[in-house]
Amino acid sequence: MKPVTGAGAELGRPVGMRPWRFVVWFGTVSLLADFVYEGARSVTGPLLASLGASSLIVGVVTGAGEAAALGLRLVSGPLADRTRRFWGLAIAGYALTVVSVPLLGVAGVLWAACVLVIAERVGKAVRSPAKDTLLSHATAATGRGRGFAVHEAMDQIGALVGPLLVAGVLALTGDDYAPALGVLAVPGVAALGLLVWLRARVPDPEAYEREAVAKTPQAAPGGRLPTAFWTYAAFTAATTAGFATFGVLSYHLVQRHLLTTAWVPVLYAGAMAVDAVAALATGWLYDRHGPRALVVLPVLTAAVACLAFTNTVALAAAGSLMWGAAMGIQESTLRAMVADLVPSGRRATAYGIFAGVVGAASLAGGALTGGLYGYSIPVLITVVVVIQVLALALLTVTAARRTRGEAR
Repeated sequence: MKPVTGAGAELGRPVGMRPWRFVVWFGTVSLLADFVYEGARSVTGPLLASLGASSLIVGVVTGAGEAAALGLRLVSGPLADRTRRFWGLAIAGYALTVVSVPLLGVAGVLWAACVLVIAERVGKAVRSPAKDTLLSHATAATGRGRGFAVHEAMDQIGALVGPLLVAGVLALTGDDYAPALGVLAVPGVAALGLLVWLRARVPDPEAYEREAVAKTPQAAPGGRLPTAFWTYAAFTAATTAGFATFGVLSYHLVQRHLLTTAWVPVLYAGAMAVDAVAALATGWLYDRHGPRALVVLPVLTAAVACLAFTNTVALAAAGSLMWGAAMGIQESTLRAMVADLVPSGRRATAYGIFAGVVGAASLAGGALTGGLYGYSIPVLITVVVVIQVLALALLTVTAARRTRGEAR
């Protein structure tokens, strides 16, 4: 490996910042960004409904947004590996999100709001493979599961505070979305400033992984991705295809008069708190037990469908909190395992392909749950449970292949 050189190099470590400090600072960037876009996502369903959207439109648009956030990484991931401009892509993606959210509050017409919902998710697509690759280098020293889990837990501080702020502003302004989303520009600007500072302090995060004891060989840019990676992507796609978006869940809560619009972000904030706890728990379990820790994800996904679409407030709220737990696992431990399955030289590409496969499943899942919600809730629940049984089978195959060493 090429050693780190220059005045800032210390035993191959980038400019005096230890791996855990880098994880925490990067987590602070994500905290501020989540403040912005999770605050907006907490009211996406009711906002679109207020502009005349049906449950199917809400499901398709929110599903398409997730598909864009994931599917476009098929482009941004290989681009990051090819150009090695991880910091530049991360900054550009965060900037698009910071601009889109305040404009969403003043869109005024359904088509414009739909475009901005998807544009915000495109920003995530641009930044995520680069961001995950930067983070994966530091977690080589801290432990994959714990490093990604701490980062996700910090995300959720912003994801908790953002929706609560939006709820408070909505309550004060009589459900006026313009000031509720406009105020989110402040943490957005702060996130961009901190990201630029962190880039200046740690221009080469890959030095963390070079310093750590190498557990896998580096792959050439044209190398083949491991077989276990593809099985794992199929498992994640299956469990995601049965996962309802919060847009559909919040649509149900408001349209069935279970909660008022102002209370939906509060419930979303609670789901984000559960998200953080679930990420920390499964991250620790993953570092100790490997893929077996992910068995809980299909179980939670099935439970969300069984509970969240009832007409009882307590059960629907419990389902929404389980949705938060499942999100915590998706956003942390699932990403950590990709870093363990794929060597560094192909990791951004792997993250892009992984997200692209899951993006297609997210679009299918949003349309499936939104469409079946309008047709028959019992049918919706049955279909989701069947899909999660398939997901468990695919996880079993992935774990067996990884154990036999096929991931290498």
